Amino acid sequence: MCHITVENLKVSYRDHVVLKNVNLEIPHNNITVIIGPSGCGKTTLLKCLNRLLELQEDVKISGTVLMDGVSIYEPETDVTELRKKMGLLAQRPYPLPMSIYDNIAYGLRIHGIKKKKILDEIVERNLKAVGLWEEVKTRLKNPASSLSIGQQQRLCLARCLAVSPEVILCDEPTSSLDPFSAQKIEETLLELKKEYTIVLVTHNLRRARRLADYVGFIFLGEFIEYGKKTDIFENPTDERTRAYISGESYLDSGPADEHAPTAKRKDQHMNPDLIIERKKEKKVLEITGI
Repeated sequence: MCHITVENLKVSYRDHVVLKNVNLEIPHNNITVIIGPSGCGKTTLLKCLNRLLELQEDVKISGTVLMDGVSIYEPETDVTELRKKMGLLAQRPYPLPMSIYDNIAYGLRIHGIKKKKILDEIVERNLKAVGLWEEVKTRLKNPASSLSIGQQQRLCLARCLAVSPEVILCDEPTSSLDPFSAQKIEETLLELKKEYTIVLVTHNLRRARRLADYVGFIFLGEFIEYGKKTDIFENPTDERTRAYISGESYLDSGPADEHAPTAKRKDQHMNPDLIIERKKEKKVLEITGI
């Protein structure tokens, strides 16, 4: 059975449809990469999987999302527990304003783990899992803000792993990093897929080729095609997929999310509604401990 199943997913902001016809099955212990131009709906899809999208006003979500065969949108769903199961690695690192050690221990304490010996073991194990332990083991009490951007992103990944998720959602996790740090994150994700299901969104085709086991293509909010990496890159069935992958045509007639709060627009840094929504998301993730 697939880990996550999405059936006929549709998302609208007010009367504007930003995502439609999404049908895919995400298998256990693989990396599923969602590709497409900026603003096409990739991040919207990702936020449907951990129900962060519903924090935004005037959003309508229809269709079905199943995790291990159980709908995540049922009224009785424990949303906090769901988000704990689905760790999120954002585009830019958001370390908590505390020490390197406490960034990882924070979520554990929220979920009832208080003994220092256990905390020490989990902190060390997860820093080693992301290749950061040797770089920080002598300065665990230093502020997380003292780390480089690349180190901060690996710290955020370690914080995510510490609360034992089943799925890791990655929203362009290397887009703000230098090539060396990006390579570290990619290597870590390839290793982590042995134990976790990973869903990653990117518009970088080279990164998709390096990391993906399965690939889905979104264009103008429509889920065009999904399959094994070799099938999508070597023998796509849809002409739009072939054109996008080959670079023959960018196919960009405007982003599907142009009216959505999460759209990547030139004026988004001036949009107070977007700032409020991101603060809500950050607060929810802090409460969850990821």
